[in-house]
Amino acid sequence: MNNQITMTLNVDHLLMQALQEDITSEDITTNSVMRAPQAGEVQLICKQDGIIAGLQIFERVFQLLDGTVTVEFFCEDGDAVKSGQLMAVVRGDIRALLSGERVALNYLQRMSGIATYTHSIAKLLEGSKTKLLDTRKTTPNMRIFEKYAVKVGGGYNHRYNLSDGILLKDNHIGAAGSVTKAVQMAKEYAPFVRKIEIEVENLDMVKEAVEAGADIIMLDNMSPEMMKEAISLIDGRAETECSGNVTRENVERLLELGVDYISSGALTHSAPILDISLKNLLFLMVI
Repeated sequence: MNNQITMTLNVDHLLMQALQEDITSEDITTNSVMRAPQAGEVQLICKQDGIIAGLQIFERVFQLLDGTVTVEFFCEDGDAVKSGQLMAVVRGDIRALLSGERVALNYLQRMSGIATYTHSIAKLLEGSKTKLLDTRKTTPNMRIFEKYAVKVGGGYNHRYNLSDGILLKDNHIGAAGSVTKAVQMAKEYAPFVRKIEIEVENLDMVKEAVEAGADIIMLDNMSPEMMKEAISLIDGRAETECSGNVTRENVERLLELGVDYISSGALTHSAPILDISLKNLLFLMVI
């Protein structure tokens, strides 16, 4: 996320939209109490144990408001942080610090919450071959941030968007006419370098997907017993992914099945924020 090209092309306009949503004409509160430029600093303090993610996004918000803002970090993305820990000091025009505070914290809290929740599940998979994946169940206009946070927390990204990979779901199968037809049509249309993944809901669909030559078979909302039988039927002829209401509370029961991937929308749609604050604003003397 600290790549300047990525920031400029894919991040800055989203941050600007968030800032413009928060300041439609002016920050009337800040402008009431700060009538002129004034250098200052404020401390970034963690109020809850967790995994930090999004520090460069936090910094970028302030720099879009004032290019002279600097941030001195005392941790980096992926670090385990503790309640009460001083994570950074932000310095610059106090007007920029006050106006950017909420937006910057919103990104940092959201991303750190996702990284923390993902880490808690990824730890349960340590030592197994199974990889933890996210989904496209992300907050609108937040996907690039939320999927980055999943990686910081120890998870892996599924496809980024609809242009990124082929995943034939129930309605695609219905539109094509059958599992076999859907796989065949995808193979005919897609570039040869693209893998074909298909979602199945029962053992008959599993058999058909294997025979059609699907590269990845997603076992959706199956019981553990049915998934075990499905994996036996697939017998290594395709990669396997299980999906459907996967959470921290039930992921361990899936481990013994030996699937290649477990995908969980909960990583992005159900993770709570990590409590973080900007405190102790100080005026600085400019020499």
